[in-house]
Amino acid sequence: MNQKGRFLNLNVGINTTGYLPEAWRYRTGSSADITDPSYYRALTELAHTGLFDAAFLSDHPALMTEATGRPFHTLDPLMLTTHLAAQVPDIGFVATMSSTYNSPYNLARRTQSADILSGGRLIVNIVTSFNRDVAANFGNAPLPPRSERYARALEFMDVAKALWASWDRSREQAVPENRFWDASAARTIDHTGPYFSVRGPLNVPRGPQGHPVIAQAGASAGGIELAARHGEIIYCNILCRQAGIDFRARVAERARAAGRDPAGIRIVPGVVVILGATRQEALRRHELYTGAGSEDGLIARFIKEHGFDPDTFDADAILDPKDFLPPSDRLQALGMGLGLYDLLTHEKLSARQAVRRSAGHHRLLLGTPEDVADGLIDLWQDGTVDGYTLQPPRAPDDIVEFIQKVIPILQDRGVYRRRYENGTVRDRYGLPYPSASVTAGAYA
Repeated sequence: MNQKGRFLNLNVGINTTGYLPEAWRYRTGSSADITDPSYYRALTELAHTGLFDAAFLSDHPALMTEATGRPFHTLDPLMLTTHLAAQVPDIGFVATMSSTYNSPYNLARRTQSADILSGGRLIVNIVTSFNRDVAANFGNAPLPPRSERYARALEFMDVAKALWASWDRSREQAVPENRFWDASAARTIDHTGPYFSVRGPLNVPRGPQGHPVIAQAGASAGGIELAARHGEIIYCNILCRQAGIDFRARVAERARAAGRDPAGIRIVPGVVVILGATRQEALRRHELYTGAGSEDGLIARFIKEHGFDPDTFDADAILDPKDFLPPSDRLQALGMGLGLYDLLTHEKLSARQAVRRSAGHHRLLLGTPEDVADGLIDLWQDGTVDGYTLQPPRAPDDIVEFIQKVIPILQDRGVYRRRYENGTVRDRYGLPYPSASVTAGAYA
C-alpha cells in the first residue's frame, strides 16, 4: 500500500525496437522505425498515457553489427529528447551522455539548454563508456582504463555542477533603466585540475531544476563512488532483495563519507517484464523473445556464455557464485556483470532457475499481470528500491501490454499515480534542489 504519499517511480526504455536483441521479429513495426521521429513520438505519447516518470534513452556512440540483432542506439539522445519534449508534455526524459567523450562546458551548456526548453524535465545519465569501438570513433587514443575513466568522471561532474550554477539570475540586483542585466550574477569558476581547465561562466543561466537531475549507472567501486558523489537516480542491476539492500548500503556509506545525505538518492534498477495470461504462456514468450526457442535453449546459451563444458554441466545442480564473479579488469561494464554473482551469493539456484531470473542483465519478471505487479511492489514496499526502469523486450508491444494490464493493478493497490502533478521531474522524484553556490572543488 501507499505509505505517506510515496509512489512507485517508473521510467521506460524507448531505444529502437525494444530491449532484447532478437525480440524484433515479434514486434509491431518495421526496420525504418529506428530513425523515424514519428515512431519515437508515438512511444513517448504511449509512455505518457502510462504516466511514466521519464522515457529512458541509453546510448553507445558506435554502431554494433550483431548478425541476428538490430541497431540499439541510433539518434543522439539529447537531440531526440529536445525534439520529443517539444511535442509531449509532462513526462521526463533520461538522456545518456559520456563523461569520457565530452567536455564539461559543452555538456553543461547543451543539457542546461534542454532542461530550460523542456520546462525542467531533463535527467542526464552520465556514463564513462567502456567499449573500444567508441574510443575509436573519437580519435587514435586507446580506451582509458576504468580507474582513469572514473577519476575523470568525478572531476567532470564537479566542473559541470559549478558551470550549471555559475550564472544565477536570482542573484541579480536592481538593474538601472539603461542596463539590460546585472552581469555580476554570472561568475567564473576558474577550475584547474588533472583533466580539465575551465574558466566559465556558462552562457546559459540556472534552469528550472537548478540543474538537470543526474542519473548514473554502475556498481563497480568507481561507479559507486560516482553515484555517491553525484548520482541522484541510480540505474543499476538488482536481481534480488538482499543484493538491493547491500547496494543501497554501499552507496549510502560512500555518500555520507562525501558529506552528502543519502536521502537525495533514488535507486531505480532495470526490470524486464514478460506477460502472459498464465505463467506458462509467459515462459514460452521468454523463450521466444530471447531467440532461445525453449528452456533447453536458454540453458545451452547460459552454458556457452559462462564457459562451462556442455558434456558435464548439470542444469539442476546448485551453482557456485564464485564461477560468476567477473574479473575486475574486464572491459565490459563491471556492475552489470556483478548482478548474477550477487544473486547466487544470496540465493541457492540451479541454472534452470537462474535463466528465469534475469534478461539482458536485468531482473526478469515473468507471469500474469498480477504476478508482475506483486514482483514490482515486493522490492519497493520495504524501500529496497524506489522504482524501476522498465526495459520492454519489444517496443511498442510490451509497453502497450504493461500499460493496459499492469498499471491499473498498481493504481488500484494505491502505489502508482493516477495523474501527473505540476512541477519538474525533480519534484516528481522528491529530490532536493541543488544549492546555488557550487564550486568545482580543490584539485592539486
